[in-house]
Amino acid sequence: MVQSQKGAVLITGTSTGVGQAAALLLDKKGYRVFATVRRQKDAESLKQEASENLTPILMDITKGEEIKFAAEIVSKAVGDEGLIGLVNNAGLLLDGPVEYLAIDDLKWQFEVNVFGQIAVTQAFLPFIRKAKGRIINIGSTGGQISVPFISALCASKFALEAFTDALRMELDPWGIEVILVEPGSIASAAPDKVEESLRKNFANMSPEAKGMYGDAYKFFVEGLIRSNRTGMPPEQVAGAILEALEASKPKTRYFLSKYQTSLMLNLISKKLLPDRSFDAKILKRWKLKNHS
Repeated sequence: MVQSQKGAVLITGTSTGVGQAAALLLDKKGYRVFATVRRQKDAESLKQEASENLTPILMDITKGEEIKFAAEIVSKAVGDEGLIGLVNNAGLLLDGPVEYLAIDDLKWQFEVNVFGQIAVTQAFLPFIRKAKGRIINIGSTGGQISVPFISALCASKFALEAFTDALRMELDPWGIEVILVEPGSIASAAPDKVEESLRKNFANMSPEAKGMYGDAYKFFVEGLIRSNRTGMPPEQVAGAILEALEASKPKTRYFLSKYQTSLMLNLISKKLLPDRSFDAKILKRWKLKNHS
């Protein structure tokens, strides 16, 4: 059994982005980090950048047998020390008009962004109980405000919101904090790869879909590409995760954006404005026109 001065934390989805930044930051701060990845080459990459206190684990959050195996590894490593933190970070983005989303793709969005998060939480909650630790779920501002063409992501993040709220109340009697970190657009470590994927999705739209949504969806894709190049750095979100882990009285939600004032105004507007008035703001922003 390996112990650390600050305790042990499990973080999912650490190959790139927020998960990787959080794993390296917590490792640097003296935590015993268990970092899940899906590929061996990502595990090796993490080991090269981190201290010996970071342990990569191969785990796909959609596969029960891999979650169980990871739990066995963590159990042997931490023993009665338990986990002081579980960071549910792994996730994916499905984009496109609702009318043309493949149902199997939509199911997969929820399999990863919702059911996988719940499965991991159930498996590692006994270790959190031992240390009276904290659960930190990585949501999105899309869990507060839905926007066109990422309905699947927004729906999954809304679901994660509900799951987090209920879990926070259920675990309150044991003093276990459940926290939601909700970032806006995050800069990608591989923007060219993201851009290629988005442009490919647009190119593969049927002529009928392009005829109905083409201009607006193309505008959305270009905006998403810019966000992946100019969004807030993953390290900023990692900093919020560290704060949520260490604060004596953590917030239940951490809203983050490169444009924080604009984000907060949008969140307030969403609560105060009638639906159609708020819809009009979004429709204008995404250049969706009335075709009636």
